Amino acid sequence: MIDWKRIEELRAEVGEKDFTEVASIFLEEVDETVARIRNAPNPNSLQQDLHFLKGSSMNLGFTAFSSLCYEGEIAARRGDVAQIDLLKLFETYTHSREEFLKNVVL
Repeated sequence: MIDWKRIEELRAEVGEKDFTEVASIFLEEVDETVARIRNAPNPNSLQQDLHFLKGSSMNLGFTAFSSLCYEGEIAARRGDVAQIDLLKLFETYTHSREEFLKNVVL
């Protein structure tokens, strides 16, 4: 679910102080995007939202969530929005976020 090696790489690349800031911004932006999709899904912007979520989550090691976002992005590009399991996407993000926060002090 979480690529801890990627998290350690990012921490080494940016330093501890900047890592905390990067992780906090990531969580804030992803929380906002997930909430927007959950509360007011827009088929016209879903592909772009999932693309953003995929890239952001990949950078911070949320591998399972990133994979689901990628699959959803591809489905949205094909026009198969109904095939995207948003509930699974939301649950995976919630579990990934909880696991991350249990192991990383911000």
